[in-house]
Amino acid sequence: MVLDFLKKSAPEAPEAKASASAKLAVWGSSGRVVWSPRDVGSLTKNGFLGNPVGYRAVKVIAEAAAALPVICQDAERRYDTHPLLMLLRRPNAAQTRADLLEAAVAQLMLSGNAYVEAVMPEMGMPAELHVLRSDRMHIVPGADGWPKGFDYTVGSKKHRFPAELICHIRNFHPQDDHHGLAPIQAAATAIDVHNSAARWSKALLDNAARPSGAIVYNGLDGTGAMTQDQFDRLQAELESHHQGARNAGRPMLLEGGLDWKPMGFSPSDMEFQKTKEAAARDIALAFGVPPMLMGIPGDATYANYAEANRAFYRLTVLPLANRVWATLSHWLSGLAGDPVQISPDLDGIPALATEREAAWRRVSDADFLTQAEKRRLLGLPEAPQE
Repeated sequence: MVLDFLKKSAPEAPEAKASASAKLAVWGSSGRVVWSPRDVGSLTKNGFLGNPVGYRAVKVIAEAAAALPVICQDAERRYDTHPLLMLLRRPNAAQTRADLLEAAVAQLMLSGNAYVEAVMPEMGMPAELHVLRSDRMHIVPGADGWPKGFDYTVGSKKHRFPAELICHIRNFHPQDDHHGLAPIQAAATAIDVHNSAARWSKALLDNAARPSGAIVYNGLDGTGAMTQDQFDRLQAELESHHQGARNAGRPMLLEGGLDWKPMGFSPSDMEFQKTKEAAARDIALAFGVPPMLMGIPGDATYANYAEANRAFYRLTVLPLANRVWATLSHWLSGLAGDPVQISPDLDGIPALATEREAAWRRVSDADFLTQAEKRRLLGLPEAPQE
């Protein structure tokens, strides 16, 4: 062809060489968010053992639920003394009722599950009750999907409990048929942010903390070097006249050639404190504890401390305690063969005293209700105790 000579004379494309790992290096340079593991052990270590907000939230809920007074009653009467009350008063040689319930509620907060073991004699009432660690328990489902046993593993040893000797208390989980969802799992992201902000602040203090200012020397000849005598005299004057509590606010007098340059934290450094406070509020929100009760700064959602405390009991402690005691009393009644109900005594909770007083007055003034209906509305047996 006529134009072939043009093709032959066209310069070849320059050879391009690149490392085989260039693409990997480029992709690897992009930053990625690193989250902590979401297993029970890691969440407990990072969110309870290593985070003051998570620790305090779990302790506040567990101690409040464990301190609630309880009543034992059936459809006919309320019992002042009952074998189940005697068992719960001292469930084992090492724990009281408050200790047992605090451990169970804490397991619910940290893993979403609480397992209570009944030590049974040959026949009759359980002799002891023990709370087992949730991270060591494994549910063994039967052919019908219901648990037929529970495997408790410690190291290389494993023990299988019959299903009837274990009371499994669990939170609601929308994606698990056998295990509950822990509040600490919902707060895991906020816990990571809070811990990262705390580590940043610690690293800032260790490696990048700056003084409040610097004195810059500009010599007459343009050099910024001071003689040793000038340096020693300036340092001595600063220590004697401008350091310590008695010299706070004292103006500084600088000679010719000395200039004061103030220094401080950058806006990005200061923003970490706000991020940390926001994460602390998110952690308290996941657990259901008003931030005001934990001393977390921020918006005052409640008008006063008493209102926040009442909301804490009404919205967090009581629903949790009612669910725990309902499960325990149903299980214990089945083991003992005595159908009774154990529940929190609402009249013995100081935070709800105002609400209970209003409820008593409202029911008492309702003339259209019978005596039995009034007692039922107040959670009392239908027949008055003789």
